[in-house]
Amino acid sequence: MIRYVIGDATQPIRVSYGWQYIVHCCNDVGAWGAGFVLAISKRWWKPEAEYRNWYAGLSVNLYPPFELGEIQVIGVEDGISVVNLIGQNGVGRGKDGKPPIRYDAIERGLISLNEIATRFSDNPSIHCPRLGCGLAGGKWENIEEIINKVIDPNIPVVVYDLPT
Repeated sequence: MIRYVIGDATQPIRVSYGWQYIVHCCNDVGAWGAGFVLAISKRWWKPEAEYRNWYAGLSVNLYPPFELGEIQVIGVEDGISVVNLIGQNGVGRGKDGKPPIRYDAIERGLISLNEIATRFSDNPSIHCPRLGCGLAGGKWENIEEIINKVIDPNIPVVVYDLPT
């Protein structure tokens, strides 16, 4: 179900003729400025602006509450949306030394994305870097297991690794 490619997730390859969802992991403290979000902001202004408004409580009627496990779907181009998934508790390692990734939040967010993609899109596809495995400190084998568990097997998932 998961296809691995070398490339840039902000320029998704066409694997189906439906809507393309680019999902990435965000923190729950309103910080935007490191990791994959820099590539998103370089290409589109709206995901960062919407994330900051969501965090500030300025988009109450548009999105669910700003909390772990929730997602925000932002259309950025015809046929492409960026999905801000709150899957990271804080930034950096906690006092206990554990990374900020919250696998249960990633799972809840991907369940929501799966519901949206199957309900509102014909032939959708999901695109992402190694979700939650950068600054959030997640382990890819755990994320891969969640994707395989909750994403409809008919929805192509493409995971991007940057060229070395």
